[in-house]
Amino acid sequence: MAIVHIDLTDRENDCLMTIARETGKSQDELLRDAVHLMISQFQQSDRRALLQSARGMWKDRTDLPWMSTRQNW
Repeated sequence: MAIVHIDLTDRENDCLMTIARETGKSQDELLRDAVHLMISQFQQSDRRALLQSARGMWKDRTDLPWMSTRQNW
């Protein structure tokens, strides 16, 4: 596991400590959860963009017999 140093404002630190107390999680756990959530959201938006860019890329293909039986969506 990597060790990362971050600077929080006093307010951010106070809020993080409060959340840690209320949830029973450590501040480190909360920060890891937040990073994981951010990564997941980024990957989802990246995946969505890739899927959108691929949309319709085979619509004009005539060399695939199974494509001719597919209905237009």
